[in-house]
Amino acid sequence: MTENTENFEALLNQSLKKIKNFEGKVVNGKVISVDHNHALIDVGLKSEGKVSIDELKFCDKEKEIKVGDKIDVFVEKMEDKNGEAVLSREKAKKEVAFDKFNEILEKNKSVDGKIYGKVKGGYTVDVDGVITFLPGSQVDIKPVKDINHLVDQKLTFRVLKIDKDRGNIVISRKAFLEETSGKDQKLGKKNFKEGDSIEGIIKNITDYGAFVDLGTTDGLIHLTDISWKRINHPSDFLKIGQKIKVKILKYTPENNKISLGIKQLTKDPWKDIEKKYKEAKNYNGKVSKITDYGAFIELEDGIEGLIHVSEMTWDKKKTNPNEIVSMGDMVDVTILELDIDKRKLSFRMKKESSNPWKQYCKKYKKGDIIDCKVGNIAEYGIFVNLEENLDGMVHISDIDWEWDSNSTNKFKTGDDVKAIILDVNEEKQRISLGIKQLDGKPFKNKIKDVKIKDIVTCTVIHVKDNGVKVKLDNNLDGFIEKENLSVDESEQNPRRYATNEKLDAMIKKIDEENKIIVLSIKDIETKEQKKIKKEFGSLDSGATLGKILGEKKKKEKK
Repeated sequence: MTENTENFEALLNQSLKKIKNFEGKVVNGKVISVDHNHALIDVGLKSEGKVSIDELKFCDKEKEIKVGDKIDVFVEKMEDKNGEAVLSREKAKKEVAFDKFNEILEKNKSVDGKIYGKVKGGYTVDVDGVITFLPGSQVDIKPVKDINHLVDQKLTFRVLKIDKDRGNIVISRKAFLEETSGKDQKLGKKNFKEGDSIEGIIKNITDYGAFVDLGTTDGLIHLTDISWKRINHPSDFLKIGQKIKVKILKYTPENNKISLGIKQLTKDPWKDIEKKYKEAKNYNGKVSKITDYGAFIELEDGIEGLIHVSEMTWDKKKTNPNEIVSMGDMVDVTILELDIDKRKLSFRMKKESSNPWKQYCKKYKKGDIIDCKVGNIAEYGIFVNLEENLDGMVHISDIDWEWDSNSTNKFKTGDDVKAIILDVNEEKQRISLGIKQLDGKPFKNKIKDVKIKDIVTCTVIHVKDNGVKVKLDNNLDGFIEKENLSVDESEQNPRRYATNEKLDAMIKKIDEENKIIVLSIKDIETKEQKKIKKEFGSLDSGATLGKILGEKKKKEKK
């Protein structure tokens, strides 16, 4: 081996030894240049290293790094693929901080920091320029879905774990809250009394409320006890560090739990509300919240109610409340319901004076024949457009005289159709139409064998508020008015019947004008009542009408 070779080997070994001494260590370097993205640091090696400006700004908030400054950096690698040293200011700060955090952990002290970022499994917390990790499960005593109210707030934590090899410092806000929530219980037992008003400082805020430092112990203000008005989150009303006055609502000495309230210090706005607000009266309110189904209107602090989208406008095409009102709008409303027991208010915004149905009822009359276009097609019928923002419906049973479940299949959206108006209901805001009624010949042919007072079996095809529409065996339409459903008024509710249900009824009238058969169940019952009275002398002689009719039907089936 030549002398030159030996010298080279010695220099190489010396260089490798130097590299080993530097890697994984904190060294002091000199800033030789600064641009918008990086600072170039000379740490006394054959190549300089770069540190991002963002990292420097985070770790050295108290000063601006400039050329010539001496700073500590952690050498991760002597050379990367570009021949540059890989340096970290963050890891250097953490290395220096490990001893300090070990002491904090051993002595069970707390640290203050601010949550500033989200990472996998939790959040990053800045503790005096040192990046620590807060697991998601350690944010609060209860699970927290949204921590926006905690971001950039000065919070207190306990140190859980220090892993120097991985460069991790794990902290917990939950541990701090659990430890401090029951401190100085003996003092608390002596000093607190339900109904007292005391001062405290907001210590921590959660989704469900806020913890208040009362000096000797902590109390909780639940979200619903913060304000009489609706608030979405405690942070909308309170800030950490804020000094407030609270009322002790409940105190349990056994576990030193204290429930606090803020709103209870002021008068309940719902007290004597009936003296100020009346149903059917008009008032001015502010839009305080908008939902998919309507908006909440605030008349004053703590007095709020819902206006459903159906009560906002007569324009049925506007189904999105955001198209009608905006947050903060002042609107005129009418109180529809004021329920003091449930503390519930509901409003109407649309005005009766602008109700288009008053005009529709003047314009469209029963028996009018009109031209219209098919809009939506449903399983039970077709909706037709009469004019802009006004639709009518042709029930499937009013399409053909020989209708079935496929009768709607002959139509498609946009088809022109001619129909006759069967009914205009201003209260329900409905117009019922028929197509088959335009041709009266089939009806005349079908009624030839129909006899008044005949009892027929029919099938329910449409339940309405005013009665039940049925189909007779020969496909004739029949209708049983509400008052003809039963002798007993308590059983005259049409909703007792279901589609496709079979029932017996007596033919009362053939309505040739409306092309329908008028029937009655009541008349059958009346007829049976006369028989019972004649046979037993009284309807109250131990044999009720219901029982007798039931027995009769059983015999008929046999």
